[in-house]
Amino acid sequence: MQFIDFNLSKQLQKALVDLEFTEATTIQEKAYPVVMSGKDVVGIAQTGTGKTLAFLLPILNQLKFSYQLEPRVLIIVPTRELVAQIVDEIAKLTIYMNVRVAGVYGGANINTQKQIIMNGLDILVATPGRVIDLGHNGTLKLKCIQKVVIDEMDEMLNLGFRTQLKNILDLLPAKRQNLLFSATITEDVELIFEEFFNNPQKVEAAPHGTPVDKIAQSIYNVPNFNSKINLLKHLLETDSSMQKVLLFTKSKKVADLVFEEMGSEENKNFGVIHSNKSQNFRFSSLNNFQDGTSKVLIATDLVSRGLDISDVTHVINFDLPDESPNYIHRIGRTGRADKDGIAISFITSSDAKMLQEIEEMMKMKISEVDFPENVEISDVLIEMEMPVLPGVNYMPDVKIDNSKGAFHEKKKKNSKVNLGGSYKRKIKEKYKKNQTRGQKKK
Repeated sequence: MQFIDFNLSKQLQKALVDLEFTEATTIQEKAYPVVMSGKDVVGIAQTGTGKTLAFLLPILNQLKFSYQLEPRVLIIVPTRELVAQIVDEIAKLTIYMNVRVAGVYGGANINTQKQIIMNGLDILVATPGRVIDLGHNGTLKLKCIQKVVIDEMDEMLNLGFRTQLKNILDLLPAKRQNLLFSATITEDVELIFEEFFNNPQKVEAAPHGTPVDKIAQSIYNVPNFNSKINLLKHLLETDSSMQKVLLFTKSKKVADLVFEEMGSEENKNFGVIHSNKSQNFRFSSLNNFQDGTSKVLIATDLVSRGLDISDVTHVINFDLPDESPNYIHRIGRTGRADKDGIAISFITSSDAKMLQEIEEMMKMKISEVDFPENVEISDVLIEMEMPVLPGVNYMPDVKIDNSKGAFHEKKKKNSKVNLGGSYKRKIKEKYKKNQTRGQKKK
């Protein structure tokens, strides 16, 4: 279905032409009429299928000009990067419209965000914690919200935003339209929309776990971290097609270790992003990867969800994820917009069970590639790979600190105390008896 077939305003149609968006995806085609009808919607679609446009187009098409200061649309997302992305997307779509939009999130100056809200908004894009902060201090009024969108709901719950989400939904007007878009519908997600939504209609683009057809998947059996580093260097040096590589690790610690091994700060070909990095560092790493300044972005699962990173040629799973659905979210970063993609996974012996779960979920076998003969297999293990042997105490020796911290014994000359009668005391010590200075004069 073409966007020209949608009942969109002339302003939106013109913006879509400028952006060269012509053909709608399945989720966009299915969601548009349901959202336009005013019903509550639960949209289910895997990563890379255009969920953002699926809810933005009908919302913007129905948004009328207003002078009121309070926002009428609230879009809640899990990360600050996704806030910035959606705000940017709205700005592009509303270039021929008069729509006031802003994004707020933690880690930024809250006073600046207060002023933006007080100046007046139509659409607010925010992380849950910052909505609560601005609501509690009285800056953000939610009484005029007509539509609320919760994007990447399952990821939001994984990040611990359940309480904040419930508090926000409790504060919203009873008469509103609820839209939820996610790649997976877990039991926790169902509990939320069963409690707060009004007979939502499910819109599903593809069954969860369906592999992306345009992505070639393969695995290498690699014994340890240092061997993975050697293989990664080999692939980047010998495969000229690796122009934009998104590399996923299982933890922030491993992401930092890979970053250090691959060149750290001096090598601009590599960037790293995870939740322990500062806001400016995360935005800088993401922007450098987007514009081609860096060739490889090392990441945790933070960026496997929601973010629209264009033209990713390869996804490398340096480690497999802890949950099989996250594999789909990761590899969905490539093979987008009618382009082919490549996903490579480094597998250790401990990954056998997870690999089996992934293959069963996708109902397919991932092909194995022989380990290159000219790549060194290291026998050096990093600390987290050391085997734990029974009966061996790996706890470090506890040193008893006998120091007195900032306190110390006084020097001898400073240790004296005033006992009074110093002259008599000295005479007694010398002559072993009390002495006087002589007879007093009468």
